Amino acid sequence: MSKPNPTGVFIGGLMIGSAAGTVLGLLIAPRTGKETRKVLKKSADALPELAEDLTSSLQLQADRLSEATLNNWEGTLERLREAIAAGIEASRATTKVPKINSINQDLNSSITDRL
Repeated sequence: MSKPNPTGVFIGGLMIGSAAGTVLGLLIAPRTGKETRKVLKKSADALPELAEDLTSSLQLQADRLSEATLNNWEGTLERLREAIAAGIEASRATTKVPKINSINQDLNSSITDRL
């Protein structure tokens, strides 16, 4: 599994921290209840825009991650193909040598038997 993108994690944390800080600041601020409710209503009205910005940011990060993953996957597949080809070639070379040695031993033993 790949590591999380540090930029995406930072942006997500920044947005969540900003939203939490805003709400906490509004609730602790020395305002009357009426003024605080007005500010909270404005903040609530701005939430859809914030959610849209967050969604766009997450989509961009997902696209970048997807592209990077695809590039890494293609490189991994190429290295795997090369390793399999090398393994097949090594296996063929290894199996040829014992057959030749076996044939040589059979010839030597048959020659020795005849002498």
